[in-house]
Amino acid sequence: MPEIKVKGMSCAHCAGAVTKALQSLPGVSEVQVDLAGGRVAYQSAAPISPDDLARVIKAAGFEVSE
Repeated sequence: MPEIKVKGMSCAHCAGAVTKALQSLPGVSEVQVDLAGGRVAYQSAAPISPDDLARVIKAAGFEVSE
């Protein structure tokens, strides 16, 4: 599964917000959040552009880290 680093997640509510944001993208079928590591893995039917990922993460109140 592709993985991204997300800044600002600290609780279950944060994990839920990020999960919901990623699931709003077409084709995303599974999201796994690692709060301690600040990582989010996702499964999608088609590739998702980094810009689209960053857009929905930012809209949820978080930031994609390099």
